[in-house]
Amino acid sequence: MAQLIKHGAATLDTWTTLELAEGETPEAVALPAGDVIFPLAVWQARKAEIISCHKRIGLLIQPDERVEDIAADLDYFIVIAVNFPKFVDGRGYSTASLLRQRYKYQGELRAVGDVLHDQLFYMQRVGFDSYALKDGKNAIYAIEAGFSTFSDAYQASTTQPQPQFRRRA
Repeated sequence: MAQLIKHGAATLDTWTTLELAEGETPEAVALPAGDVIFPLAVWQARKAEIISCHKRIGLLIQPDERVEDIAADLDYFIVIAVNFPKFVDGRGYSTASLLRQRYKYQGELRAVGDVLHDQLFYMQRVGFDSYALKDGKNAIYAIEAGFSTFSDAYQASTTQPQPQFRRRA
């Protein structure tokens, strides 16, 4: 089970992620009760049913899925999980940046999948505020080392809208 870091502290994950089994379709999968993170395909196929049955809704976005497809629905989601299938796949950074900057998403933005401590500083800069570390990784070490990679950054970001040269002046 992945360890969750939220707002810089290790915490218990209360959300369940719905996973489609092989051969299962978004239209036929059983919808679990409780706080559920739904894959985008399930959300698109059963949006009305999910809204009527769940008070707290989460969404899982894969690297090849477009944020633009759910831009009008962002108010429904308490948490949006962005999957990093491999640590070298950086498309999730762009997804997070789009959600925070272009679409002004204010809910929890969670990095899931192959998430390692040396990515946390960069993930935080594009707008992630929670991180489900890869299985077997130490959350305490990740908190201590992952967010202090650099003391300051030159570039502007989601978390620091002014570049360093403007902050100095």
